[in-house]
Amino acid sequence: MNPDLVFTICNTLVLPQWLLMIVAPKWKVTQWLIRYPVIPVALSLVYIAFVASVFGVEGGGFGSLAEVKKLFTVDGAIVAGWVHYLAFDLLIGSWILVKSQKRGIRHFLIIPCLLLTFMAGPVGWLLYFIIKSMSKKQ
Repeated sequence: MNPDLVFTICNTLVLPQWLLMIVAPKWKVTQWLIRYPVIPVALSLVYIAFVASVFGVEGGGFGSLAEVKKLFTVDGAIVAGWVHYLAFDLLIGSWILVKSQKRGIRHFLIIPCLLLTFMAGPVGWLLYFIIKSMSKKQ
């Protein structure tokens, strides 16, 4: 698999679900994508393929910063890392949407959480945590 092409495909693959979660959170297609996480499953399969392809990078690993830097000199490892972010950020965004709907939090307050989760994962989750903590369960 060409790492550049896979990178582009995976980036594009997540966009429709993010857009739907922001502009049409209660639409049946959006709800279906959240209940049946086909996009994160597909990304997970890509991740497995690319992680398997970088086993044995000489000097690469996760035991030290130097090993991680060495590992991420390989395009396949960079794609695997990026796909990891895409999958988990999408899962966290889906979780935020479901939990906010159950708590009755107004969607306009959740949009910045989703946008930040998409662009800077933990920051969006943290904003949701703050909003959730400040809201009463309805």
